[in-house]
Amino acid sequence: MSILGICAAVLFAFSLSSCDRNLISGSKLTPANYDQVSIGMSKTQVEKILGPPTSIETKDVLIYKKTTFRYEDGKKFAMITFKNDEVDGKDTNLGREP
Repeated sequence: MSILGICAAVLFAFSLSSCDRNLISGSKLTPANYDQVSIGMSKTQVEKILGPPTSIETKDVLIYKKTTFRYEDGKKFAMITFKNDEVDGKDTNLGREP
């Protein structure tokens, strides 16, 4: 390998180490993204921000349908609840000290 090739490899390694870990892992579960989710948003809008949920739970209540999207990334989590397919509430441990 030439000196130029070694230098390029070293620069590439340093550039990766300075990147946001969430960008490398592909996780969209960040405080900034979570804060973008607001009451009244659709499921599609939430998925554009946070990506597909880790799990989905749906319950048909007498007069409405309740759906919960749960997002997990290691110990981090966020739960987005929908009433009739619109965000009705949200909860997370993002930004909280362990």
